[in-house]
Amino acid sequence: MPYERNPPTGPLLALSGDVLVVARRAPVPARPRRVPANPYLRLLATPGARAFTAGNLLARLPMGMFSVSAIIMIAGAHGSYALAGAVTATGLAATAVVAPWTARLVDRYGQARVAVPATAVAVLGSLALVLCVHNDAPVWTLFAAYAATATTPNTGGMSRARWAHLHRGDPVALHTANSFEQAADELCFMLGPVLAAVLCGALFPEAGTLTGAILLMTGILIFAAQRATEPPVAPRATSAGSPLRSPGMPALLAVFLATGAVFGAMEVVTIAHAGGAVLALQATGSCVAGLVYGSLRPAGDVRRRLLLCLAGMTALMSLPLLAATTGGALPVLAGCLLLAGAATAPTMVTGMTLIQRLTPRAQLNEGMTLAVTAMLGGIAAGSAAGGRLVEHAGTVTGYAAPLCAAALALVLTAAGVRAPRE
Repeated sequence: MPYERNPPTGPLLALSGDVLVVARRAPVPARPRRVPANPYLRLLATPGARAFTAGNLLARLPMGMFSVSAIIMIAGAHGSYALAGAVTATGLAATAVVAPWTARLVDRYGQARVAVPATAVAVLGSLALVLCVHNDAPVWTLFAAYAATATTPNTGGMSRARWAHLHRGDPVALHTANSFEQAADELCFMLGPVLAAVLCGALFPEAGTLTGAILLMTGILIFAAQRATEPPVAPRATSAGSPLRSPGMPALLAVFLATGAVFGAMEVVTIAHAGGAVLALQATGSCVAGLVYGSLRPAGDVRRRLLLCLAGMTALMSLPLLAATTGGALPVLAGCLLLAGAATAPTMVTGMTLIQRLTPRAQLNEGMTLAVTAMLGGIAAGSAAGGRLVEHAGTVTGYAAPLCAAALALVLTAAGVRAPRE
């Protein structure tokens, strides 16, 4: 009877007359492991990858929920969108200050030891905001409570750090991983605001914030529990300063700042011109482009790739301006936004690849968080510039703001960004 699933592994025994013969059994060759052809299936086949990815996606979804939920909740209770916007802007400013310090602690002491308590503080801040709004507490308490949420760790950065640890020395796998993470970012920022609006509208105004807090804490606990894939704390010199001192880092962060201005200006101008619903098409185009980009084998020169991506972004950002200038109908503008989003994810993927190469391994989380912080600052600046243009020159002229910001990012890359030596 042939053994197919569990072949015997012990020695062969036989009798030859009165003599017991013991023969070593030839080893059964192991069946070759089937490698998935799809690069994303190969990526998720990495031991432990699916578990930490599930937790990370669960924790990342609320990032697109909190600001929308806070605006709906505060504006409904106080009748002031100006107050709601000021509270969320304060939280954004606090995040820009606190997030790099949180990331530095993650690099120094490990993801699980820092991410869980930092998230607990942020969740308490969200719950405090709900209580303050519900009980009509003084206005200053809203600012204090929302500022406490700035301790939320950079979940996307921690996930990218795990991929960098698991696939160190494999640029193709890292390219796919960075593309996957960027597509996940786009997906969460597409679904998060919609989920928040539905929860706040269908249930009660505080439902979006409460649900986001539960998802964030649950996701971080699942993510932190996957200790086998957590990157070890790398040795760090006591004199090590900020990754800002790494050669080439300031110029690259300036590019992230300008790129963030593209997103902030486009959001404000599009909402003023056609409403917020069509913005999802830009995120959709970015998500699809990111997945396609990750399935391709990357070219060797990462700086040249970034230049090409930014050139494509600059060209595509002219499409919404052209549609608005020629008086195109809403479907035309929607199609232009879909195409304009196609350059977003490839640009961010390539930029993050450069950040990873420029940042010392012991400071990887901090380096990636600095990039996200620069982009958030750019979003704030782009929103302000776009809003001012809309107010004083109209929405058609407003579409020039994201185009100019993309061109600025291209010029900054050509003038100041240098690829690190391999």
